[in-house]
Amino acid sequence: MPSAKEIKTKIGSVKNTQKITRAMEMVAASKLRKAKDRMERSKPYASKIRDVIHHLASASTEYKHPFLDVRPIKNVGNIIVSTDRGLCGGLNGNLFKRAIVDMRELDKEEKGVDLCLIGHRAESFFRHTGGKVVAEASHLGDKPTVEDLIGIVKVMLDEYIEGKIDALYIYYNEFVNTMTQKPKKIQLLPVVPDKEHLKEAKKQHWDYIYEPDAKYLLNRLLKSYIESQVYQGVIENLACQQAATMIAMKSATDNAEDIIDDLNLAYNKARQAAITREISEIISGADAVSDS
Repeated sequence: MPSAKEIKTKIGSVKNTQKITRAMEMVAASKLRKAKDRMERSKPYASKIRDVIHHLASASTEYKHPFLDVRPIKNVGNIIVSTDRGLCGGLNGNLFKRAIVDMRELDKEEKGVDLCLIGHRAESFFRHTGGKVVAEASHLGDKPTVEDLIGIVKVMLDEYIEGKIDALYIYYNEFVNTMTQKPKKIQLLPVVPDKEHLKEAKKQHWDYIYEPDAKYLLNRLLKSYIESQVYQGVIENLACQQAATMIAMKSATDNAEDIIDDLNLAYNKARQAAITREISEIISGADAVSDS
């Protein structure tokens, strides 16, 4: 059994760790509020441009852009958004698991996968697993911008235009609420209208007028659409990271409190045992003196 001194040292060590986890919990809570604000501010634009693009995809346009053209899938591009740091529970692990399952299915169908990785954790994981990485970006900080993502998005768009990939998807963590974050997969290319927009298309016909011309506008609009969806995924994943970190650090702080309680109990028992032993030695010594 450890001595009372050793146990007291352990209690001090756990208390120091608890101070760190509590501070990290408070920092994550502060960053979460700011990340949620950025996420909410960007949602209206991302949602509106998605509606416009889906309307275009379900309309009879005078120019058929390659991003709207559905073709047989031989190779797929995956943009995977992760965190740069750990200490956020199973946030990255659950996302990677979802992506790996899909990649294994594609491998069974003899389809290739090109990876665009955002975040240091994704870089480390998929380079270790041997994935084909064609673009990557990390350490974007707490305030990423669209400009930070343009380069890697262009790589994937060029691959699609050149026919190296036939579909493009993005994986990121969706922010449901502070306690819940779940992996999400969205198809970026080809742009296929969802059920809501298809149903709307059947009711009415859109006759768009393009100025200066359809090719120029669709090129600019579709690129902006992809960039906005990737940016939305990145900042939403960032909000998920702060929420997951806050929860993980709170759990660590609570666990530290439980450990401290157990160590205090062990310390009291050790001290009581030491006192009892000393009393027994004193009594034994006194008896020996009186007998002599």
